[in-house]
Amino acid sequence: MDPRRAQLLSRAGEFSEVTLRAVQQEFPNDIRRTMRHPGDFPHRPREVHPAFYGCLDWHSCVEMHWVLVRLLRTVPDAVPTGAIRTVLDEHLTAPALAVEAETFRAAPGRARPYGWGWALALHHEIATWADPDAERWSANLAPLSAAVAEAFLQWLPKQTYPVRGGLHNNSAFGLSRALPYAQARDDALLTAIREAATRWYSADADYPGSWEPSGADFLSPALTEALLQASLLSPPAFDTWFTRFLPAIADAHPAALFTPATVSDDSDGQIAHLRGLNLSRAYCWLQLAGHLPAGDPRAEVMRSAARRHAEPELAHVSGGDYMVEHWLACYAVLYLTARAE
Repeated sequence: MDPRRAQLLSRAGEFSEVTLRAVQQEFPNDIRRTMRHPGDFPHRPREVHPAFYGCLDWHSCVEMHWVLVRLLRTVPDAVPTGAIRTVLDEHLTAPALAVEAETFRAAPGRARPYGWGWALALHHEIATWADPDAERWSANLAPLSAAVAEAFLQWLPKQTYPVRGGLHNNSAFGLSRALPYAQARDDALLTAIREAATRWYSADADYPGSWEPSGADFLSPALTEALLQASLLSPPAFDTWFTRFLPAIADAHPAALFTPATVSDDSDGQIAHLRGLNLSRAYCWLQLAGHLPAGDPRAEVMRSAARRHAEPELAHVSGGDYMVEHWLACYAVLYLTARAE
């Protein structure tokens, strides 16, 4: 058995339990809203986010719903399927998601592009699953996804430059999360993503990966960009681009990209992001290795880096501080189910 499959089976119950708790925990809540007049603020998060009120913030709650669906699809015998379906039935209703779409349209920029990408990833995960409940949830998600796709189409042509940081506003990761939805359901969005990626990244070379990470990163700017390009370019074109972008991968350089980040304080939400960096790097390294030509000597170097980054972090998904628990399962499951992408 694939070691990652074995790890997923052994930890799926733990991951589902921490995720079920988080998506139903309304407080604490870091809700963001521009007040336009006195009293223009909800009494509680459920008023504006009846589906995605948990997990401290909206984008985390969206991605953790993706975790529940991915686990239910990939390892149903290892998770509490009844409990997961009950929560998804309670949250992914047509009325709740209509309110979510209305809230999103009122202030779409709050989660750009990270939450946008995860919202479309959630819909894609559900829409590609042959399951009677999934058919209903997919139909209910349609208004929110339409609002998100519209926001992407309005934003991408105007965004002259990409955001290359390692936080939520990272351009490449948000587009990567939205891409499968666009490929399956929205030709206009797919064209906009292709055009933006070409404009932003096609000429990049000798990326300064030694500058990573910043102190609050949970994404690698270098690797998220490379993964988006791998998903969009033909294999020969990607090989040429990647060799120019990170030319010393076979020698495990730049060393910073191959060295797991140190996390000194899980109770500090910004420092704790680095646990996600380790897992998201692992996911990127694993996926990128799969895009290389057969027998490429870089591939095993990259897979080794993936294992080195991921394996110590899996034990931190639950049982620790809520600043980690409310979101880290997402990146553990993303890594452990990478081949299903």
